[in-house]
Amino acid sequence: MRRALLLLLLVPLVAGAAIEVHKFDDPGQEKLYKSLISELRCLVCQNQNLADSNADLAKDLREKTYEMVVAGKSKEEIIDWMVARYGDFVLYRPPLQRNTLLLWGGPFVIFLVGVVVLVRFIRRRPSGDRQVLTEEERRQAEALLGEGREGGDA
Repeated sequence: MRRALLLLLLVPLVAGAAIEVHKFDDPGQEKLYKSLISELRCLVCQNQNLADSNADLAKDLREKTYEMVVAGKSKEEIIDWMVARYGDFVLYRPPLQRNTLLLWGGPFVIFLVGVVVLVRFIRRRPSGDRQVLTEEERRQAEALLGEGREGGDA
């Protein structure tokens, strides 16, 4: 019982260790900082921004971003520094360049290919016209079905 109580008392200390607290000179700097860490991608997690990631690299990049914001760097300067160091991949919205054309145009190309395949599939389906059996073909089919039923009952 004592151990459980002691562990419960230690939980807030451990949980509080992961919280980062940054002081800013003005609200504009804080807004810039929050904007940047939500726009920059965590290079470890890849599907999270810096604000949502707990990876060590994300923590380091948040700290570097904070230092640059407090030093008075502009948004463009900070983004340029990140891109120079980590490449366009650090941006959630990379610029439209020759090397990112597939990234920007790929989804549209895949969509268009899907539409073309769908249209071709629909056009190749047989139309709703049914071929009517002649009287002779119908008698033959009934005879074959009759034989199958008789053989299955035995």
